[in-house]
Amino acid sequence: MTRVLVVDDAKFMRVKIREILEEANYIIAGEAADGEQAADLYKKLRPDLVTMDITMPVKNGIKALREIISFDPKAKIIMCTAMRQQRIVTEAIELGAKDFIVKPFEESKVLEAVNRVMGN
Repeated sequence: MTRVLVVDDAKFMRVKIREILEEANYIIAGEAADGEQAADLYKKLRPDLVTMDITMPVKNGIKALREIISFDPKAKIIMCTAMRQQRIVTEAIELGAKDFIVKPFEESKVLEAVNRVMGN
């Protein structure tokens, strides 16, 4: 079973992703509300996949992405973005993110990205 770390500062967004993924038989290994928690939990939980919001307090998604990739270059991270963040998405992909999904989340788009990254 694929274990996923869900990272977003908005609880309702974490709940939405959790519901979509659990419905598709993914296991939620943990949740984080900022990039600092995300990096710490990644190191502790070693999930198979991370969904990572870009805009968060304390440490944003790009900084957390950098930290996780430097800890584990094979980390599979999907960035979650609002519509107008194309330049940041490009930067994230260059830094090692495997894919991105756009808010508001459509269930089919979330699952397509997760399946693509996980090779399903």
